[in-house]
Amino acid sequence: MTLGEMVQSVRDAVPDVVMIGHSGSSSAHATVLEICQALKQSINNITIVYGGVHPTYHWDEILRECSEIDIIVRGEGEKTALLLIQTLARGHSLETVDGIAYRNNGQILNTRPAQMILNLDDYRVGWELIDHQRYSYWGGKRAVVVQFSRGCPYLCSYCGQRGYWTQWRHRDPVKFAKELARLYNEQGVELINFADELPTGSRKAWKTFLEALIAEDVPLLLVGSTRAGDIVRDKDILALYKKAGVIRFLLGIESYEEKTLESIKKGGSATEDQQAIRLLRAHGIISMATYVLGFKEEKDWDYWSSFKHLLRYDPDQVQLLYATPHRWTPFYAEVEERHVIQADTRRWDYKHQVLVTRSPAWRVFLWFKTIEVLMQIRPKVLMRLLFHPGADYRHAMRWYTQVGRRVWFHEVAEFIFNTRVMKQGPTLRDFMGSSLAHREYALTKNKRVLKNNSGEQKLGNGKAAG
Repeated sequence: MTLGEMVQSVRDAVPDVVMIGHSGSSSAHATVLEICQALKQSINNITIVYGGVHPTYHWDEILRECSEIDIIVRGEGEKTALLLIQTLARGHSLETVDGIAYRNNGQILNTRPAQMILNLDDYRVGWELIDHQRYSYWGGKRAVVVQFSRGCPYLCSYCGQRGYWTQWRHRDPVKFAKELARLYNEQGVELINFADELPTGSRKAWKTFLEALIAEDVPLLLVGSTRAGDIVRDKDILALYKKAGVIRFLLGIESYEEKTLESIKKGGSATEDQQAIRLLRAHGIISMATYVLGFKEEKDWDYWSSFKHLLRYDPDQVQLLYATPHRWTPFYAEVEERHVIQADTRRWDYKHQVLVTRSPAWRVFLWFKTIEVLMQIRPKVLMRLLFHPGADYRHAMRWYTQVGRRVWFHEVAEFIFNTRVMKQGPTLRDFMGSSLAHREYALTKNKRVLKNNSGEQKLGNGKAAG
């Protein structure tokens, strides 16, 4: 939709409150501001509420710099948003709603952090409200995005989601399996895309879910992301993964140097990463390996070395990304003195270089795109794409290759004709401000006790509950 179409659709609905948000990256924030300004200029007497990861940490500067945004929801929003709307409808004071920030007589105020949602099943998605014919993925298959769990107990220094969810939690595995089966039986959904940071965090819960979904006997395909270590941990039940419909897992490998993995507190190893790819292949499950450029100030030799590591790992698919610092992460504090190369924050989306390395930007991009294409045209990959015995596997590989080819040429053209980089950019701290890591700590400190059928269970930051 164009900006004008968005404004008109809101005008047609005649709302009292407009709620707008985005997940994960900060790159959408500039667009949110543009939309909010257009709405307030065109429509009188509406209240705009903004939520998501970025505003959770940047609430005070957003309210200070953007008068069009009235209220910010901080942290997970389902319960807070409901309480907020009820409070607005009754005309009660906003100070009674935990987990928000707002203005009062020109003063910016924030209430205490909202309590973590204890039972995720109380806040399942309202699938009945969605026209499922409008949403497809994986080559036209009717698809939905779901969350089995929230959060991650690991301490990766670059992760922008780490503190947002407070603790790792999961849905009831059997209820969740029944919900997915109902989506297939009643709505014709074919593919389930997990938005979880770590759906496999609890072996017990994940195994129960897989067994429950198998018992439902629905031909769903499952895709998502997880840690290589969980694949290695579950090597004895990977047949269950396959039988339940798991067709691809993205493995957050990030780097192929043990020193870099240690510095970003990944909590894994190169040996474990390679083993996970081999285990997935042995069970007919596609592995997508990520590689992130820019954790350090690399030079050409580092890119060549990473390419050789990728060849040795032999993943089915690869996804190359650029390190993108978020102000509330420990990684940001570690790179504050590095210089910024990209001034347009809408391009701080993991697919554009934002920090200077020892190689010029054009050569970094050349390495980036060359590694991508060389990895995907290897004879091994082409043979799997054409002759793998699994029909779902072949379909997935062909679809990914077709989409990837279009994206590859688009990104090359964009870099040549539309990308502008700064030759003498400021330091990250001068460009974005000082670290906000203390705010992430404040959120993760907000621990709560979860109850299960056998009693009480406290989730810590060290590892996921079993």
